[in-house]
Amino acid sequence: MRIILKSTLLIVMIAGMSSCVSKKKFKSLQEQYGVMQSDLERCQEAEGVYAKRLDNCEKDRDNLKTSLASANTSLTLRQEQLDDMRAQLEDMRQLRDKQVSQVDDLTVLSQKANDNIGETLAQLETKEKYVRLLQSAKTKADSINLALAVNLKTVLKDGIEDSDVEVQVDKTVVFINLSDKMLYQPGSSKLTPRSKEVLGKIAKIIESRPNLEVMVEGYTDTDPIRNSCIEDNWDLSVKRATSVVRVLQKDYGIDPNKLIAAGRGEYNALAPNDTPANKSINRRTRIIILPKLGEFYDLLNPDMAPK
Repeated sequence: MRIILKSTLLIVMIAGMSSCVSKKKFKSLQEQYGVMQSDLERCQEAEGVYAKRLDNCEKDRDNLKTSLASANTSLTLRQEQLDDMRAQLEDMRQLRDKQVSQVDDLTVLSQKANDNIGETLAQLETKEKYVRLLQSAKTKADSINLALAVNLKTVLKDGIEDSDVEVQVDKTVVFINLSDKMLYQPGSSKLTPRSKEVLGKIAKIIESRPNLEVMVEGYTDTDPIRNSCIEDNWDLSVKRATSVVRVLQKDYGIDPNKLIAAGRGEYNALAPNDTPANKSINRRTRIIILPKLGEFYDLLNPDMAPK
């Protein structure tokens, strides 16, 4: 009986001891779990920070790619402009050589002008700065003409059909094509009342650009014309251009020293004169706004080259 009792007590003591050890382990595991849980939360926070940094780096990379593409495009454009200027200068030299060979002993070119051209070409061959000067002048002219064209389109759009007015930019000049039906009475150089409105708007733009010249060119179709006032299409085209020039000078005060009137007759047509619609296209007046030739040729003066 005592042996059984002792055995029972021993079993109870062993069970108690086993129970105590399990609680300690459980507490230790709980503490380890808490530490691991904290570590996990810190890792998650760090992951969020690094994810945000990665996103910012990717945005910076995309912005740099865009900037690089833009810079490459600008560089290509500048190179094309430089190549264009070099080609023009080479054409100029070839034209000079051809003219000199043709005039031979004649005095078409003065000795001073010939020496000036020769000196200019010599400097162009040795000075890259002079090439950049001409390129800068051309780029500036292109920018001015683009702004001029935008201003013209803005000024002319109100109350005028697009088919009656066309504004174009070609290198260093601005072209304004005006239909004959808007400007003139049929078969005549007499201007319509509506033409005064259009020419008045154009005059404002011309007046704001004192360093420009204005050439007015008249064009006709191939239908012959002859009456008591007009000899032929040549005569009609010149009279129409002159009518426009007079209005710009007398009605709107444009300096006549910057005005040029010219007639092209039925030639330099835009379309074949085989339909009424095509003939209507060819009957037009073109106003050309261009830099003063004297100022343009001043660029060829070697004294203007950077030293």
